[in-house]
Amino acid sequence: MRHSATTGERGGVKLGCAIAAGAVVLVALVAGSVLVGRYNGLVTRQEKVEATWSEIDNQYKRRFDLVPQLVETVQGAADFERSTLEALTEARASVGRVQLPPGLPRDPAQLQAYIEAQQGLGAALGRLFAVAEAYPTLQATQNFRALQDQLEGTENRIAVARRDYIDSVLDYNAFLRRFPTNFVAGMFGFEKQAQLAIDDREREAPKVDFDSGKE
Repeated sequence: MRHSATTGERGGVKLGCAIAAGAVVLVALVAGSVLVGRYNGLVTRQEKVEATWSEIDNQYKRRFDLVPQLVETVQGAADFERSTLEALTEARASVGRVQLPPGLPRDPAQLQAYIEAQQGLGAALGRLFAVAEAYPTLQATQNFRALQDQLEGTENRIAVARRDYIDSVLDYNAFLRRFPTNFVAGMFGFEKQAQLAIDDREREAPKVDFDSGKE
């Protein structure tokens, strides 16, 4: 009888150990699943931030490349306001001096300086097109009108891309701060993403029209 009791006790211990081991494995699997899900969520959101930033950068570069053609076209107009043309040229040069490192912008101060230079270029373009309305001959030039249309479309795409970037960074940074995502982020080197200064106008997708009287 004693032998039988001992055997039963051992069997009970083994069963208890098996249950405990199973519980540990189950907890490990659940924890691993959560960590993998959080990691994948970070990757997905980071890729979206990268895509939206790439679109902003591409449109800014497109505008930067179009400006010399516009300057060359406007220079052919008689008595065009020299100061306006010089302001546009200087604004473009300012953009060239304030460049960001490759990849996503990480330094908020660098990003702000870059965006301010880009905004200065956009404002200079707006002033040039406003002044150009007083020059019918220039307005009638096919090349000028084509460049105006291209730049107008670029400005609109920039506005949409900026809004999309702001939204994607808000989502990524908020997800990054949550537990246990913040733990996973620390493990794999995910960092908070630099955000653009948010203005009420950034929450919309404005339609840019350099020539409000154009049909």
